[in-house]
This record gives sequence, structure tokens and C-alpha cells, in this order.
Amino acid sequence: MSNNLATDAHDLKSRLEWGQPAFTIIDVRDRNAYNYGHITGAIQIPVDKLENRAKSSLHKERHIYVYGDTEQQTAQAAQILRGAGFTEVGEIKGGLIAWKTAGGATEGVAA
Repeated sequence: MSNNLATDAHDLKSRLEWGQPAFTIIDVRDRNAYNYGHITGAIQIPVDKLENRAKSSLHKERHIYVYGDTEQQTAQAAQILRGAGFTEVGEIKGGLIAWKTAGGATEGVAA
């Protein structure tokens, strides 16, 4: 049982490109930030609704990667998910900026 998934943006982008096991990316920033730009395919769930939404819609063994506005918000979101019984949770270090720097695809107004 691991809860230290590859969390570097480059690694995650490689997993996507190689079609590795399905995973979910959750953006815990607010709706405006999400609409402006987010990782392609990420779903937006605010931190305060994260536990209930994840429990009702995601499988406990699903690989989940989270990112927020700050490393602190990202870590808080990961902690909430782990506390809710999700075993495969990773934090995307550097969030959206690191993802863009790695050349990852984005969607939104600014994409």
C-alpha cells in the first residue's frame, strides 16, 4: 500500500504519454482559477467539498493526483483524501506552473 506516487510534473506527463494506468487529476483551486487554466482532463473540486465528492465518485484504489494554488493547499488536499481512505494519492509539486514548464497540456481561457 503506497501513498507516494510519482508527483513530479515530468513523470506524470510521461505516464499520460505512455498510456499508463488510468488516474484522476484533481484541481482544488477555485472555479475562476480553474476556468482560466488547468491541466487537461483535471476535474475541479474545492478543498471544502473534496472528501464528500471523492467518496461519492472515485474508487478508493484509484490513482489520484492533486494540485492547488500553493504547496500547502496541495498537501492539505492530499491529506484529506488519505484521511478519507484513498491509498494512492500524489501531490503535483509546483502545480500548474510546473506542469506547463514540463510541457504538459492545459485547457482554459489562458491555454
